[in-house]
Amino acid sequence: MQEKPVVAADYRKGWRRNPHTPSLPEAYRSMKIPKKGSTFRKFLAFAGPGYLVAVGYMDPGNWATDLAGGSQFGYALLSVILLSNLMAVVLQALSGKLGIVTGRDLAQACRDHYSKPVSFGLWVLCELAIAACDLAEVIGAAIALNLLFGIPLVYGVLLTSFDVLLILLLQNKGFRYMEAFVISLIVIIGLCFAVVLVMSHPSIGGIAKGFVPSGQIITNPSMLYIAIGILGATVMPHNLYLHSSIVQTRQYEQTELGKRQAIRFATWDSTIALCFALFINAAILIVAAASFHTTGHSEVAEIGEAYRLLTPVLGTTIASVLFGVALLASGQNSTLTGTLAGQIVMEGFLNMRMKPWLRRLITRLIAIVPAVIVTALYGEKGTTDLLILSQVILSLQLSFAVVPLVKFTSNKEKMGPFANRPWLKVTAWTIAVVIMGLNAYLLYTTVFGNPI
Repeated sequence: MQEKPVVAADYRKGWRRNPHTPSLPEAYRSMKIPKKGSTFRKFLAFAGPGYLVAVGYMDPGNWATDLAGGSQFGYALLSVILLSNLMAVVLQALSGKLGIVTGRDLAQACRDHYSKPVSFGLWVLCELAIAACDLAEVIGAAIALNLLFGIPLVYGVLLTSFDVLLILLLQNKGFRYMEAFVISLIVIIGLCFAVVLVMSHPSIGGIAKGFVPSGQIITNPSMLYIAIGILGATVMPHNLYLHSSIVQTRQYEQTELGKRQAIRFATWDSTIALCFALFINAAILIVAAASFHTTGHSEVAEIGEAYRLLTPVLGTTIASVLFGVALLASGQNSTLTGTLAGQIVMEGFLNMRMKPWLRRLITRLIAIVPAVIVTALYGEKGTTDLLILSQVILSLQLSFAVVPLVKFTSNKEKMGPFANRPWLKVTAWTIAVVIMGLNAYLLYTTVFGNPI
C-alpha cells in the first residue's frame, strides 16, 4: 500500500509555518528506498531526479552560445563550460538538501520566510522565467521540426502544444516512467553528439588545452563577452525549485541519519547527471570548433545555420540529421521539466492547487502565442531574437532564486545540523555573487550593446 503523503515532523524554529500540503503531492514519497542491500542498490533507488534537473542545462537556449563560442574561438571556451558546470553542481546540491531536510521546496520556503508582497513578487518573476524557458523550448522544437521535416516554423510551434498529452500519460503512469523517458532522451542526445563528434575529427590536444583556463578569455573583449554569455545563462532558476521538490519523491527515513544518506545519494545523482550535461554542452562547442572554426566559418551562431553547414563541411547528411534529432529531443525533454517546475512554483508560492494538464496548457499558451505571432511576422530571424530574449529574462530572474537558496541552506535555525559549513557557505555565496554580476553584465550588454 502506498504511503500517505504526510510531511516530516522535524521542523526547525526558523520556519514560521508548516507546508499546508507536500510538494508535488501526486508523487510525494511514492518511491520506496530499500532498507537493506548494497550502497549501490540504494543509490539506484535515489537516481533519477538529477537527470530531470540536468535537462535544463542542455536545453535549446544554451545551444546558441556554445555554437558561437566554438565557431569563433575554437576550443578555448571549454574551460568556461567546465566552470559553469561546477557552479551548477554546488547549487543543485544545495537545492536537493533544502528539500530533503526541511520537507519544503524552494517556493514553499520563500512563501514561509518572506512577507506576502515579497513572496508574490518572487512568484511573478519566477513565472516569467518559466514562461521564458518554455518559449526557448517551443522555438527549439519548432526549429528542429523545420530542419528535419520541412514543417514551417509557425506550424512547428503549434505542434509543440500536443506534448501536453504525452505529459499527462507519463504522469498517470508514475514518476519513475517520467524519469525513464527523460533519461532515454538524454541518451539519444548523447549518442547523436558522440557520432557527430567522431565525424568532425576534433583535435584531442586542442580539447585538452581548451579545458585549461586561459588569460586570453579576460583580455579578448569578444571572447569575454561570449564567455559571460555561457556562464550567465547556464544555471536555470526553475531547476532550483524543481530539484528541491522532486528529491522528496523518495521514501527516505525521516531521521538525521536517513536524511544524511538521502542528501549524499541525491548529490551523487545530480552531480553524475550534470556530467552528462557537461558532455553535451562541450560536444556542441567542440563540433562547432572542429567543423566551423577550422574551416573559416567563424560567425556561426544560429542553430539553423549550423544544421545547414554541417553537411557540406563534413561531407555527409548524417551529421545534420543527428544534430536535428538531438535538438528535437532536447526541446521535448525540456517541456517535461517545465511542466513540473510550473506546478511546483504555483503551488509553493500561492498554495494554489490546479490540475497539471490545465497548468501546463496555460504555461504553454503563454509561450506559444508570442512565438506564433513573431514567427508569422518575422520568420527565422524573429525566432532567434525571441530565443535571445528568453535567455535575458532567465538571467534577470536567476538571482532571485539563488540568493534565497544560499540564505536558507546557510541558516542553522532553518537547517539545524545540516546548515552549510563555513567553507561551503563561502563557496556558495561566491558563486551567487559571480552569477549575479555576470547576469547583470549580460543583461546590460544585451539591451545596450557590448560596452567593451
